[in-house]
Amino acid sequence: MFEEQSQNDIEAMMKGNPEFRQLYQRHKELDKKVLDAELGVLPIDDTLLAQMKREKLHAKDRLTRLYQDTH
Repeated sequence: MFEEQSQNDIEAMMKGNPEFRQLYQRHKELDKKVLDAELGVLPIDDTLLAQMKREKLHAKDRLTRLYQDTH
């Protein structure tokens, strides 16, 4: 996520915006869990996996809006 943005910009956002930092960390956590579930490492049902994917998408959308509002 945010591959096109400089790491310095992302770090500045994380330092200056607690909501951005929290959402960024939550997105990373969900990304790992979804990947683990899809690989079969994390045994969860399809309903929970779909819920995690939706939450991850909502976090990404909000992060994108927060980033765009400051740049």
